[in-house]
Amino acid sequence: MISFDVCECGAPLVRMERPTPVPTGSEVLLKVLAAGVCHSDIHIWDGYYDMGGGRKIQLTDRGIKLPLTMGHENVGEVVALGPDATGVHIGDRRLVFPWIGCGTCKVCREDEEQLCMAARSLGVYRNGGYADHLLVPHPRYLLDIGDMPPERAAPLACSGVTTYGALKKLGSMIVNEPVVIIGAGGLGLMALALLKAMGGVGAIVVDIDAAKREAATAAGAIATVDGAAADAHKQIIKLTNGGAWSVIDLVGASNTVKIGTDCLIKGGKLIVVGLFGGNITISTPTIPLKAMTIQGSYVGSLNELRELIALVQKTGLPSVPIRKEPLAQAATALDDLKAGKVVGRVVLMPN
Repeated sequence: MISFDVCECGAPLVRMERPTPVPTGSEVLLKVLAAGVCHSDIHIWDGYYDMGGGRKIQLTDRGIKLPLTMGHENVGEVVALGPDATGVHIGDRRLVFPWIGCGTCKVCREDEEQLCMAARSLGVYRNGGYADHLLVPHPRYLLDIGDMPPERAAPLACSGVTTYGALKKLGSMIVNEPVVIIGAGGLGLMALALLKAMGGVGAIVVDIDAAKREAATAAGAIATVDGAAADAHKQIIKLTNGGAWSVIDLVGASNTVKIGTDCLIKGGKLIVVGLFGGNITISTPTIPLKAMTIQGSYVGSLNELRELIALVQKTGLPSVPIRKEPLAQAATALDDLKAGKVVGRVVLMPN
């Protein structure tokens, strides 16, 4: 099999050839049909997360080992089964849930594998889909996508379930008040589409890139705000008639989190999703005085991905722009994403 691996952080991906794995036990081997390129891959490729104040979490601190085949948004065709694998058949096309845990700890038993402290996530701790084949440990992580095009279904495994999980945390707020979405990249456009599918009244989208704000407007945003404007939070307060009840920050930088907290109304809620990095200083009395909630949201559960697939089968696939590239262009796709040149999502097509 062929894959494109991170062998040294910050260095070009390396084309690797190794024997195609033979599934054992409950394992399932897929021929990769589509593999999404995600901003999280850039952090892995760079080798660290910026924690602010000059502090970094290195790959080794998280237990990630090189070489690594990235890629956690994958659709594949079943080509081989281990002797204990049941429920799928040769030729089935499946979306892969990548956020796999240990399977035995408390969060795993409560269907929150994405929060497992001994994670085995595909494309992060185990080899992922920047390859022509992918080994999945159990059929339970393979979800039927019907006749969905692989390149459109693949982003549901991260971009989709991440924004769906964040929107769910807002509860009834989404149907009563506009949501402020910070970041109009692939996640932001996915959030816009899913918000509509979930019955939301609409969104105000914040981004520093004019082209991405235009894409958000075309996707149905109520209004857009330049995140680089000195009065960005004041513009949001005006647009929301006194302050936002709900904000989803898909960037997660120091300045975006500040915009999010500054524009909240009393009783408002900020969900931080993005991993761009940095830190913030906040006056502690502000938290109780504004009765604000600041909550993190990390991807989504297997059950939430099932819910998401059922939702899009009912309402239609999110109309996020998809740029298809051959597998060999994985490094170019990462460069473009890092440089902010991608509107929507890039999906690698290995076969």
